[in-house]
Amino acid sequence: MKTYDWIVVGGGIAGAALAYELVKTGFSVLLLEKDAVPQNATRYSYGGLAYWSGSTQLTRQLCQEARDRYNILSQELDADIELRELDLLLTISADSDPETTAASYAQCAVPPRLLTVKEACELEPLLKPAAIAGALTVKHGHINPQNTAQAYIRGFLRAGGELQIGEVLQVMSGGVKTTTANYDGANVVICAGGLSRKLLKSVGIPIRVYFTHAEIIEIPPVDLRLNTLVMPSNLQRFKLESASTKVDELWDEPDNQLISPILDVGAIQFLDGSLRLGQISRVLTDTDAFVNPEESENWLRQSISQILPALGNLPGNWHHCLVAFSSNGLSVIGAVPEFAGVNIFSGFSNPLVFIPPLAQRFAQFLAGAEDEIINQISNF
Repeated sequence: MKTYDWIVVGGGIAGAALAYELVKTGFSVLLLEKDAVPQNATRYSYGGLAYWSGSTQLTRQLCQEARDRYNILSQELDADIELRELDLLLTISADSDPETTAASYAQCAVPPRLLTVKEACELEPLLKPAAIAGALTVKHGHINPQNTAQAYIRGFLRAGGELQIGEVLQVMSGGVKTTTANYDGANVVICAGGLSRKLLKSVGIPIRVYFTHAEIIEIPPVDLRLNTLVMPSNLQRFKLESASTKVDELWDEPDNQLISPILDVGAIQFLDGSLRLGQISRVLTDTDAFVNPEESENWLRQSISQILPALGNLPGNWHHCLVAFSSNGLSVIGAVPEFAGVNIFSGFSNPLVFIPPLAQRFAQFLAGAEDEIINQISNF
């Protein structure tokens, strides 16, 4: 049986990007993806790239590297990732103070500009004026995340990488066991998003990567035009992620809901006219926990209709996936302690924008190059 230098577990954008960068570096690489038609967080992502949001020296550097990397990615991968710049509109709820909200973004590399209600509605005519006290706006990068992941995979295959479909059941020293076969690898890297914690826990490895059950509504292409990417200025998801990681041991309790679910009203329209609306985030410790589709869709539609009335009742489908996140707002990258040959590259819930530069840096680091940023992030 062939032994690969690296087995990459997970074919979302994180795994696809890292597999591509590893094979570029000269390694023999096998990429394993659970589903022939992905149903992962990449598939249902908004695709936003917050180049402007860096608030520390590290994140500002990564944002600039990300901008540079994304700008050449379509040409390098010979694929249209639908890279564009659009206006991000961060709505301020009617009961909030606009000046205070704007001040909370002052540390960003490019602080968003405060708009009055009238200015916000001129920028996004689908907004309901009575629902907001104003909004913030800033130029925001955007990609089609699924197209980008597939472009990485095609580039990976052209460069000599191998792809197999099969769910990984067990990570072993020297390889993995899947539903279809066992594969030998000198090294394994877990890029399985919301399943990363479960995979490592199954072999007794505690790791501080977590997951939410995320829910959106996907709308097929429509003629109605959404001019901006709409998100709330007071994003509850980041607070939920932070609060739910205070006591790691609680994540090992079965069927536990650590915090009440939240809903952030957002909307994005892709270039083909399709929309994604939502999202609900639930912190449930069971990856297979039941979520009631009808109740969730009703909650989503009612909340969206309060901000964007024209979108709330458009025909579409509710979807659910797991979204990985870390305890530090960045990601979890590096060698897994006390398990030789096993690494992790996961937890990119907030900084989707960071995946390309970190994948490139991590692949070069694994090939022997020194990297101060990887060393800093790998401290877990």
